Amino acid sequence: MARYGAQYGPDVTFLGVGRCDLGDPPSFAGADAVIVGAPFDGGTSHRPGTRFGPQAIRMTDYLPHDGSRPSLALRTDGLRDLRVVDAGDVEMYSGDIETALPALEAAVEAVARAGAVPVVLGGDHSIAYPDAKGVANVLGHGRVSVLHFDAHADTGDIEFGSLWGHGQPMRRLIESGAVRGDRFLQIGLRGYWPPPETLDWMAGQRMRCYEMTELGHRGLEACLTEAFGIATDDCDGVFLSVDIDVCDPGHAPGTGTPEPGGLTARQLLDSVRRICLELPVVGMDVVEVSPPYDHADITAALANRVVLEALSAIARRRRDARDGTRWDPARPLLAGRRPTEDDRR
Repeated sequence: MARYGAQYGPDVTFLGVGRCDLGDPPSFAGADAVIVGAPFDGGTSHRPGTRFGPQAIRMTDYLPHDGSRPSLALRTDGLRDLRVVDAGDVEMYSGDIETALPALEAAVEAVARAGAVPVVLGGDHSIAYPDAKGVANVLGHGRVSVLHFDAHADTGDIEFGSLWGHGQPMRRLIESGAVRGDRFLQIGLRGYWPPPETLDWMAGQRMRCYEMTELGHRGLEACLTEAFGIATDDCDGVFLSVDIDVCDPGHAPGTGTPEPGGLTARQLLDSVRRICLELPVVGMDVVEVSPPYDHADITAALANRVVLEALSAIARRRRDARDGTRWDPARPLLAGRRPTEDDRR
């Protein structure tokens, strides 16, 4: 199977990193992370356009696309300290969800079997099913917990006459046995969906959901700390799924189902950084970026930075484990003196 490239537009890679071909295992052997595009919006229930999300996330940056991004905060370069390659897009025709999702699952599983972290660029949230399941197929069903950032629970059953769609992947994941309900943690829920009968099903699965009112009352950091303890109990890895609509529409207008009252961009980026610093992240996706509804590329830029924040933090976690160092978030960038060797670590 030759590299498919891009389903829409030119075959560019994420900020200029090298290419690989999932049909040629040596091309991604030894990779730490593999970018996979999932240009699919056949599961969308409202505004479409997320099929163009992977292209926008790869390209939306005002800096040179040179395969390098040094993080001011973390003192790592997530694109160079890790070996990151881009597999291009999986062929996913939006009119055939029952063919598209298995194709993505096979791609993600191939990346995970090679020992790399799959970083999937969506696409609507229906792709979370093949993304998390593809990783669980390798690490073991029930051995991967999920941290899910979203305005919506995505635990519907039959929507528009179908079992498959962007409002149902989390139910399908739990029903499949790939992921345990009691190790499924949702952060940022709000608004007016799902209905009570769906919440009852979620409670029966022992899911843990942090609605925005609870986050506001207890504090995001306290809720994350609690969630981390659950996610790492009797599981070997964490899958991170970020629906960009977890953020308030003022911070992420380019999405299909915007819900007012969400996280800020800063809160999301800090959360992703902390997750990838503190937890064994084995896969992630960033979904629901719909460029046709995006003003001034605000949403695509945020999604791009979510990916960079994750890669930078994974690089820092690995460096600290190797060198016995520890990142200090309160450390000043510059302190009015010449840098020492410690500053460069």
